[in-house]
Amino acid sequence: MEHKFITLGEIMLRLTPPDYEKIRNTNTFDARYGGSEANIAISLANLGIDSTYFTVVPDNSLGKSAIRMLKSNDINCDPVIFSTPEETPTHRLGTYYLEAGYGIRPSKVIYDRKYSAFAEYDFTKVDFEKMLEGYTWLHLGGITPALGESCRWMIMECLKAAKAKGITVSFDGNFRSTLWSWKEARDFCTDCLPYVDVLLGIEPYHLWKDEKNPEAGDWKEAIPYQPSLEEQDKIFKIFAERYPNIKCIARHVRYSHSCSENSLKAYLWYKGKTYESRTLTFNILDRVGGGDAFVSGIIYALMNGYEPDETANFAVAASAIKHTLHGDGNITDDVSLIHHVMNMNFDIKR
Repeated sequence: MEHKFITLGEIMLRLTPPDYEKIRNTNTFDARYGGSEANIAISLANLGIDSTYFTVVPDNSLGKSAIRMLKSNDINCDPVIFSTPEETPTHRLGTYYLEAGYGIRPSKVIYDRKYSAFAEYDFTKVDFEKMLEGYTWLHLGGITPALGESCRWMIMECLKAAKAKGITVSFDGNFRSTLWSWKEARDFCTDCLPYVDVLLGIEPYHLWKDEKNPEAGDWKEAIPYQPSLEEQDKIFKIFAERYPNIKCIARHVRYSHSCSENSLKAYLWYKGKTYESRTLTFNILDRVGGGDAFVSGIIYALMNGYEPDETANFAVAASAIKHTLHGDGNITDDVSLIHHVMNMNFDIKR
């Protein structure tokens, strides 16, 4: 089956001091563009998947530059809206500042995205049912609905339209504490679950032990941040029993040895069984977008009919490679490179 992928979200300008400098000490910033859903579209397009991206950017040089970057990565941007000052009065592109960590010093992010064109736009003017026509896969995430009521309305409209059209839906909760509260995120993202086919991550969602009595607690409270296969399998099965529409669940587990060296592995549930990937250890050049590269790895592998254990290992390898690249997106256009890393073959690729 030839897949057509579409996703939507906010693309932002990323400003980073060079050479691991701190923001307060730098005189210059490297400029790049990124955003969770855009990063996933970039990864999939570079791997040869027909990928489309919808967003709203101001009709100015910054907005045009961001979209030009996406188009240079073979992403179809036909649905993109270049807003006018009348539509989005503040008329700005969301921005964030990344202070890259090194050694024992962690990375730091400062957001400057409030009142961006994407956040201000009235999405009730968009016909999402028409936009989704002809696509086989829709990916959504938990950052977009955190940006306001109009964005939440948009996410639910897309979920309902995709369900009606039989489009495969993947969803990544992707919680951001600077955008909304834990309760707000869990309440909204839990409402999305009945529409989801592929679930990425196990938070932020309510998984009450007793749905009529939330005070009884959440099943996930019992498992550690780095669970065993048995502990993770139990949670996956509860999700699958409660939401039989979910066909696949995947999450990665990170082990931070320092801010410059991490290990990564994944758990994946498919057709009643939980699989555990190999663990990859790697040095970090740029951590941002590592989770998005994992998500794109899962989507690519599922689209191409990989076995469940291969899917988990491929996604971990894709994420590990992203950590070695500057920028938010995993711009890797050679699937065999990911397979080399997946099979722990680190020799020169000749």
